[in-house]
Amino acid sequence: MTSPAASRRPRRPAWAGRNYTLLTAAAIVTNLGSHGALIAAAFAVLDAGGDGGDVGLVAAARTVPLVLFLLVGGAVADRLPRHRVMVAANTLNCVSQGAFAVLVIAGEPQLWHMLLLSALGGTGQAFFSPASEGMLMASVTGEQASRAFAMYRMAMHGAGIGGAALGGAMVAAMGPGWVLAVDAAAFAVAGGLRAFLDVRHIRAREPGEGLLSDLRDGWKEFIGRPWLWSIVAQFSVVVAVVGAAEAVYGPLVARDELGGPGPWGLALGAFGLGTVAGAFLMTRWKPRRLLFVGTLCVFPLALPSAALAVPLPVSGLAAVMFVSGAAIEVFGVSWITTMHQEIPEEKFSRVSAYDWFGSVGMVPLATALAGPAESVFGRSSALWGCAVLVVVVTAAVLFVPDVRNLTRRTKEIAQAVPAATGDKPGPRDPVAGDASADAEGSVRRLG
Repeated sequence: MTSPAASRRPRRPAWAGRNYTLLTAAAIVTNLGSHGALIAAAFAVLDAGGDGGDVGLVAAARTVPLVLFLLVGGAVADRLPRHRVMVAANTLNCVSQGAFAVLVIAGEPQLWHMLLLSALGGTGQAFFSPASEGMLMASVTGEQASRAFAMYRMAMHGAGIGGAALGGAMVAAMGPGWVLAVDAAAFAVAGGLRAFLDVRHIRAREPGEGLLSDLRDGWKEFIGRPWLWSIVAQFSVVVAVVGAAEAVYGPLVARDELGGPGPWGLALGAFGLGTVAGAFLMTRWKPRRLLFVGTLCVFPLALPSAALAVPLPVSGLAAVMFVSGAAIEVFGVSWITTMHQEIPEEKFSRVSAYDWFGSVGMVPLATALAGPAESVFGRSSALWGCAVLVVVVTAAVLFVPDVRNLTRRTKEIAQAVPAATGDKPGPRDPVAGDASADAEGSVRRLG
């Protein structure tokens, strides 16, 4: 007999099992710290006497090792327990951000200090991202997968709202060093939560032929799906130009035109609020043509660059950021749902690594060239160029038939879901991972 107290206790949905709950909690903690740290790192460089080119170099220093080690990180995450890879990566990020914070608080850090510590952070991210994405996709299955991903992203981006707003305010009030210290502490807490993930239900991989064989296998999965490689190629440009606009030009426009880090933090917070709204929409809406609808929602990503080029006042920029945040979240949920539907579970992390690799491969070049491009063309022209590139490559990918025609499967799953509940393994869900014959999900792409 159920006690009255137990009956009043709120029940989690069946798909929100132990692993899913831990992953969501850790993502909330991490995003509270990281969104403020993005602002803090840029203003730490500027406060130390750097210019736009130096801001771009520090951003590129984080991305270069991310690109170099992503494929290895994906293969490792499919070979080792994913939660151990995630905890090790969080530890490295904690140490690197903590050292960055100490240097900034103690005095003016040298540019090479910031480059080195940013590179260490990027190395940790290279191993964390494929493992995290694979672990998330393995934590849910069946008909409610799309809703679960939307709820996860809504929680994650909701934390980003507070992180960005609080980070901008803290940078203005206390300086960037303390915001970096908060980010280091957030990595420590998140790593502790992820250490409790249960991977016993995930089927152990058979011994393979080695790392290179795993990478070749992942490449075959990636290149054999036109919808996958074409959208990754699209995002290699989109992520690069949007990243350059937000990491380099955004702080400069904020400093020169908008009044400093506080308004820029408000604009980033509006983007985060938009992602929450978009994720909430996707908990209710299940578009049948996942990739077609998602790709249409990439076009608004051109708006923030255009708004910075004008530049719009803070209220207008915040409105534009909100719209683009909501739109890209529709893409994000559609993308990871497609990935979950089409890619076998045991290859999640490897294929995700190719997705990440293609998506961020051009970011170091874009951020490093952002300063010189501003000098040659002017800041406004460079930002308009970013907006045009987003529109052009997004229109091009709509010519791929699979992008227009790939549809959601709606087969109901009656069996218990071991990955979501943490119970004993049961029959595998054919929707979730065995459909490798059909022709990644960027949980993070821009969020």
